[in-house]
This record gives sequence, structure tokens and C-alpha cells, in this order.
Amino acid sequence: MSNTDLEDDLRGTFERAAASVPPAGTLTERATTGARRAQRRTWLVSGAAAVAVAAVVVAGFGLAGSHGKPAQTPIAAAPASASATPAPEPPTAKTVSGTWRPLQMAGVKALRTPRPEDPVLVLHPDGTWGGSDGCNSLQGTYTIGQRGAFSATSGPQHMIGCDNVPHTGVLDAAKRIAVSGDTLQFFAADGRRLASYARAR
Repeated sequence: MSNTDLEDDLRGTFERAAASVPPAGTLTERATTGARRAQRRTWLVSGAAAVAVAAVVVAGFGLAGSHGKPAQTPIAAAPASASATPAPEPPTAKTVSGTWRPLQMAGVKALRTPRPEDPVLVLHPDGTWGGSDGCNSLQGTYTIGQRGAFSATSGPQHMIGCDNVPHTGVLDAAKRIAVSGDTLQFFAADGRRLASYARAR
């Protein structure tokens, strides 16, 4: 075969191949359509996956509940309040025993004036009391009943004259006592506070 014949055959092959190729516009349209279809498939797959995840979550919540009721987060018990204090116990001879110094007395203004002795009231757990009014030694007995009911008697004492602290008058008039921490209070029958004492030791 001559070169001319070979060239003619090749030219014919190219022309037939070119005739079978669609126009450029058709190729662009096909490519765009394919991309759109691929995108729609991606959206469909993503949507199906989201539905599946939601179904799993709903199923999980359903399984967490009991007898068709939704599961509830347990509520932790509230801690006991730190500021809550138990009710004070009624006073007894044991709880009031000790040495007390006067803080306030009805009708007495000068509790801190100089005196020969420190005015103190000493309550003993055996139901006896003693102390000093600042000048004289004091003694007697006392009883404590239910809910702080109180009564006392005074024994013999010296009567040296000075600006005395009237422990005896308080004890004789008191019908009830109360203890709060290191404070001891005496009350009259009508509820009037007669005196307050602070624990010395």
C-alpha cells in the first residue's frame, strides 16, 4: 500500500471517529448531570445515616426507661445542713457544774467595780453551790427539775459589808435556768431574766 493510500485510510478513520463524538455542549451537560446525580446520592446516603442515628438514640432512650417510662437521672440526697444544730438538752447538775462569773444582773449596774474577791458562783454536780459575792463566802444547795425547773436554798454566810454581787438573791428568786454554750441564765417565775453568767472554767 502506498503512502497516499495509508494517509487516506487514517483520514477516514479519524473522520468516522470525529463523527461519533457528541458535540462539546452535550459532553458538558452529561458531566453536569452526572455530578448532580452523585451529589443527590450523597445527600440521600447522608440523610439515611442521620435517620439511622436518630433511631438508635430513640431506641437507647426507650431501653433506658422502665415499663415504658423515660429514664430519669437519680437525684442525690441533699447533705445535712451544716448550720442545723440539735435542740439543746435540758440542764442538769452535771451540765451546769463549774465556776461562773456574772455578766448581767437585774437591778445591778456595777459588776466590775473593785472588790476584795472575785465575785463567782460555783455549782457542784452533787447539788451544792458556793462562791463569793466579792466580800463574803457563799454556800447552799440547789435542784434542777424537768425542762430547767430550778430551786435553791442558801446556807450560813458572813455579812461583811461591801458592794456585794447578789448571787443569793438571784438563786432564791430563780425558778428556771437555761444553758446555751458557755452562758448560764436564771429566770423568775414570770419568765423575767434575773441574771446571766459566763463559764469561767
